[in-house]
Amino acid sequence: MAAAAAEEEIAWRFSQVKGSADDDVTEADIISAVEFNDSGDLLATGDKGGRIVIFQRDHNAHNTVDYNVYCTFQSHEAEFDYLKSLEIEEKINEIRWLQQPNNSNFLLATNDKTIKLWKIVERSKRAVGFNTVTDSGLIRDEKSITSVRVPYFTPTDSSVEAIPKRIYANAHGYHINSVSINCDSSTFISADDLRINLWNIDSNMESFNILDIKPANMEELTEVITAAEFHPRKTHEFVYSISKGAIRLCDMRDSALCDQHSKVFEEPIDPSSKSFFSEIIASISDVRYSHSGRYLLSRDYLTVKIWDTQMERKPVHTFQVHDYLRSQLCPLYENDCIFDKFQCCWSGNDSHIMTGSYNNFFRVFNASTQYNECLEASREAIHASEPLQHRVVTNNPHARRPHRELSVESIDFNRKVLHSAWHPQEKAIAVAATNNLFIFQGWPVR
Repeated sequence: MAAAAAEEEIAWRFSQVKGSADDDVTEADIISAVEFNDSGDLLATGDKGGRIVIFQRDHNAHNTVDYNVYCTFQSHEAEFDYLKSLEIEEKINEIRWLQQPNNSNFLLATNDKTIKLWKIVERSKRAVGFNTVTDSGLIRDEKSITSVRVPYFTPTDSSVEAIPKRIYANAHGYHINSVSINCDSSTFISADDLRINLWNIDSNMESFNILDIKPANMEELTEVITAAEFHPRKTHEFVYSISKGAIRLCDMRDSALCDQHSKVFEEPIDPSSKSFFSEIIASISDVRYSHSGRYLLSRDYLTVKIWDTQMERKPVHTFQVHDYLRSQLCPLYENDCIFDKFQCCWSGNDSHIMTGSYNNFFRVFNASTQYNECLEASREAIHASEPLQHRVVTNNPHARRPHRELSVESIDFNRKVLHSAWHPQEKAIAVAATNNLFIFQGWPVR
């Protein structure tokens, strides 16, 4: 983060929006996952209907970050667990790209119970000249075959296919909340509420349980796992967060079963300010390593925190995301919004962080100077020539500048930014707002 001090501030401009402008949004169309691949050339989104849409960078667009639809496919279908009488939603919980080994791309996608490995391949040739099948696909009459032909490839219109390679199933008794790929590109972990499993990407026959916090008596259960991630450079290290507001770091070299963590990052709740909601809002919904592996980024309901992996006792920085909602915790509890799971992310050079809020607001923080902006993902920015304006939420019910100020009573809690992603190499961000995907491009502040 030292380099972030010299990092210039960013002015964000609208680049693109994907999705319908209709106010009548179906539940299946709501975006539930967003992820760039390592190069940033591909951007994948998953929705509650189990579909995955992949966008490809348009390199012919000058001075703008534009993406076009590259591939769309149905990843998961709704299922029913007859043993538990439980319906399994098709909603995509997480998408993770693998490092590109060849001309094909691979990604992992998961719903509550099943993880799938997909191969995304672009085809511009097709095989013809088979002996038993005609070029149109019909079976040839054996009596008409008088000679042996050698099949060959012929050019054809380019097409993109999504091919299911492996299905990793029946390993989780609870809802999967995280998938993280190891830097060796050969293993990955999957986490549910009580367990973390280690998989070999090449084998879907078995997984190894490396963490189990399920008590012998479920009445003694006091915490659940909320997120997990591998270290970006160390194959043996991973972290996971829990609902009590702590992050635990585990080293797989210590033991095959990582029930004993190596480090714990936790900021105790101030007894003087403790309330009924304290433990709820302290629950960590997302945790991310910085690209360097030195820092951790965690998101709870009201704040986002940066932790130094060499200092456990307190975070390096604590950023308020929407502290003005402290006065609204009772109604937020009644409408279940207090249990919303906001994600967070690092910029490609670890100089900035980003996370979402309500009313389609999202915040971008400078990780070193702590300068921050509250911005809105809105279609009103489509025709704006100026950068996005900083939005202010006030407790004044008579806000005088409606385009910049908003009263806390006027916040629309149905419009929320839960998922976002930062381009790994450029100043560009993708923000999911309900069924719309907004892409914004950053420019130096002049």
